[in-house]
Amino acid sequence: MRQPEPPQPTETDVAMMRQAIELAQQSADAGEVPVGAIVYDTQTGEIIAQAHNTREMHNNPAGHAEFSAIQNACKAINDWRLNHCTLVVTLEPCPMCAGLIVNARVGRLIYGASDPKAGAVRSLYELCDDTRLNHRCQIHAGVLQDECAQQLSSFFQNLRAQRKASKDG
Repeated sequence: MRQPEPPQPTETDVAMMRQAIELAQQSADAGEVPVGAIVYDTQTGEIIAQAHNTREMHNNPAGHAEFSAIQNACKAINDWRLNHCTLVVTLEPCPMCAGLIVNARVGRLIYGASDPKAGAVRSLYELCDDTRLNHRCQIHAGVLQDECAQQLSSFFQNLRAQRKASKDG
């Protein structure tokens, strides 16, 4: 069962999403699926950690942007609880990352594009606000959704074109 919809995203949420989009571009430039994530202190707006996808680069299936950002944030504050934090990510988290969000007690989740194939926050599952679990976070979906979705679409269009050119060449 979903919690009531949170208030509109704050100016800080939108600014952080813009920075996450820049991080996602770093992923794309490195040949990774363009996803960027930022963990920031909800009260102060201070960035605690940020990351982009590194799955291909490190041959690590856990190399998702939000997974790395959460791990780095926990190290930075020397605590595994992120109740006072907001996670901003350009793509709806998968089941692995949504489970980590719950386990890390993230207070707020802001994400851009929905993921109809693997999204575990709203699209396929609703792990982050499932009342059967011991933690739920405030969720705001669709922040700068068009820009996030376009970045992903462009990446995959370019990837398909490159693969086709290498087959034809």
